[in-house]
Amino acid sequence: MENQVERRHFLKAAGAMLLSGNVRTSFSQDSAHGSQTHLGRQVEHTARIFSGCCAYTYRHAFQDGSLTLETFIEKAVEWKLDGVDMTVYYMKSTDPGYIENLRYVGYKNGVSFSGVACGSSMVQPGASKRAQVLNDIRKWVDVTQRIGAPHLRVFAGKQPEGSTMAQCVAWVVETMKAACDYSGSKGITLGLEDHEGVSQSAEVCLEIMHRVDSKFAGINIDISHFTATSSRDSYSQIAECLPYATHAHVRAGFDDGSPIDLDRIWKMFANSGYKGYMSYEGEEKIVGGVPEQLSEIRRLCKKYSSI
Repeated sequence: MENQVERRHFLKAAGAMLLSGNVRTSFSQDSAHGSQTHLGRQVEHTARIFSGCCAYTYRHAFQDGSLTLETFIEKAVEWKLDGVDMTVYYMKSTDPGYIENLRYVGYKNGVSFSGVACGSSMVQPGASKRAQVLNDIRKWVDVTQRIGAPHLRVFAGKQPEGSTMAQCVAWVVETMKAACDYSGSKGITLGLEDHEGVSQSAEVCLEIMHRVDSKFAGINIDISHFTATSSRDSYSQIAECLPYATHAHVRAGFDDGSPIDLDRIWKMFANSGYKGYMSYEGEEKIVGGVPEQLSEIRRLCKKYSSI
């Protein structure tokens, strides 16, 4: 417990450095290089930040049949994106051939899969239910491997009535630790999203990461979802979680409706040496041209990445 507390204090201090700009960094229009102390060592960081979009953004089009995952991949070419996040809700099946064809379509179009997302909720009071969720995550790990993606997004879930936060964290840790043992054997990283429910604070997300203690565990940072408090705003909590960032979701505003300073967000990620995707996840209709949000994401990735 003492080590966990010390590590938590270190990460909070590192987050504060990122926000204040005390980390030694230099930026140009097309590059971002940083240096910061990690576990007593001075580590050089070079940011590599890629543009992306989550399939969930076009959920209504998937639901009414006007869009398929194959045409979504083709749209990514039109929008000049580096990659797409493949939400499993819109996969027609997991049968042999279908998943492999999606991988082929991505390859032929030069579009990478930044990850796959499943809806499994790990906050389950019953041991048998937790075992069922673990099997479900393992299933989607296998699909993630088949499609050729390196990352699977998972959820903690909403706090069940009558349970304590300590119990919820313990249930998530138990399931995610076992899930990471399996995903690690496949080379797949699991990213816990700070989504609605028990994982909407940096403190809980970091506690889970410390206790899972796997290099195949990380945080899928959705910049809009952290619940601000009187002492820690959303930017502070994002910064605290950056050492564990595996993937990021981007929107124009926080959950309370206030606007997000996206340039500030990108600079924070670049300062941390982030190497990964900034994927737009919003709500768009399929219309002509490139959605404005995706154009802005591409611009910021170019501004703050070293590539």
